Amino acid sequence: MASNVVVAQEEAATQAPAQTQVDLSADPEEAAAAAAEEGKSFHSQLKQKFIEGGAFFMTFVLLTLILGLAFAIERVLYLNLATSNTKKLLANVEDALGSGGVEAAKEVCRNTRGPVASIFYQGLDRMDHGIDVVEKSIISYGGVQAGLLDRGLSWIALFIALGPMLGFMGTVIGMIGAFDAIEIAGDISPSLVAGGIKVALITTVFGLIVAIILQIFYNYCVAKIDSIVNDMEDASISLLDLLVKYNLKK
Repeated sequence: MASNVVVAQEEAATQAPAQTQVDLSADPEEAAAAAAEEGKSFHSQLKQKFIEGGAFFMTFVLLTLILGLAFAIERVLYLNLATSNTKKLLANVEDALGSGGVEAAKEVCRNTRGPVASIFYQGLDRMDHGIDVVEKSIISYGGVQAGLLDRGLSWIALFIALGPMLGFMGTVIGMIGAFDAIEIAGDISPSLVAGGIKVALITTVFGLIVAIILQIFYNYCVAKIDSIVNDMEDASISLLDLLVKYNLKK
């Protein structure tokens, strides 16, 4: 009988790890299913809240986000393409001035993208008129390039302001609806008031979310523009120094 007890304990011991292994192998599948269900429920909840906020009115809030993101993404792409290695450009222009003169330096600027190269080209193109004219040309064209960098930011700022405004308008409309329901019913019922207040809060939340998202893009664009403008000013001063040295060597 003792031997039977020992055999039973050994069998239980061998079956326990197997059961544990099965449970461990089943855990990832359950976790994946739970994650999928959670993602589905979040999407459905978001859609439900959008409808509860008033599909017609919430569409304007959504359009504000879409249009604002369109302008923001366009600015981000443009500013990143406008960023260039000014030190490398200066070195190439200096080498071109030493080997091929002004025309070679202009060719280097033509083959380089970005506002800094455009400013360099405008200055080199007026090299025959003297350094003073070159300096005025660089300053004037630098202002033009800075304006091109800022283009579109006013639209992003507009949509940042429109998002909360539309949300607050939804708040007012929701409160008006709640008071209309109270007036028709002739009694203050929590269920009547809650519906209007809920609509008001949902529209406000969505409007604030739109403003927060667009504000992040706006601040990024402003910081990028400041960085590019600083590079433009620093590189322009360095170009004038190069041209003065070039004239002295002639």
